[in-house]
Amino acid sequence: MTKIALIAGSPSQSSRLFGMTQYVVDRLALAGFDVELISAAELPAEDLLHANFNSPAIRQALAAVEQSAAVIIASPVFKASYSGALKTVLDLVPQKGFQGKVVLPLFIGGTIAHLLAVDYALKPVVAALGGTNILGGVFAVDGWITRAEHGGFELEGQLRERLDSAVNELVLELRHVAAVPDRNRQEQAV
Repeated sequence: MTKIALIAGSPSQSSRLFGMTQYVVDRLALAGFDVELISAAELPAEDLLHANFNSPAIRQALAAVEQSAAVIIASPVFKASYSGALKTVLDLVPQKGFQGKVVLPLFIGGTIAHLLAVDYALKPVVAALGGTNILGGVFAVDGWITRAEHGGFELEGQLRERLDSAVNELVLELRHVAAVPDRNRQEQAV
């Protein structure tokens, strides 16, 4: 089963961001993918801030990224950039930690004016970590996600459609990437 790491950079577990990420995780599970959530809010704060690479939680998070074929990077946008909590997690990823991985950004903000945070704030960091296959991703506005009475989240139809499209693109890209080495092996055998 193909593994995907999902790095959630929200400092709060009650963030609407988790409505988006849960929707995506559910769709990927239906498609046969194993998604491991790395939540900045659940990692030990002291270990994050002091870059404690000996921390079992930090080692587990970094192993999940290393073993994954894709990384989903999800964050709320504050002051035109992704969260400091996400930056702290990304600072722990090795220099070429995203090399050969498909990267899908999922961002949420109070206004569509923060849409370019993905291009101007996230993509340079992903590139510095060796990531070259960065999908378009999804930027959502807070108002498109509401908290449901039962404790979950409800997503507007347009957001569900955009997330479905992003998941489909990720799945197709992962299947393409997986097929390329097979073709190379076949060509070498001839």
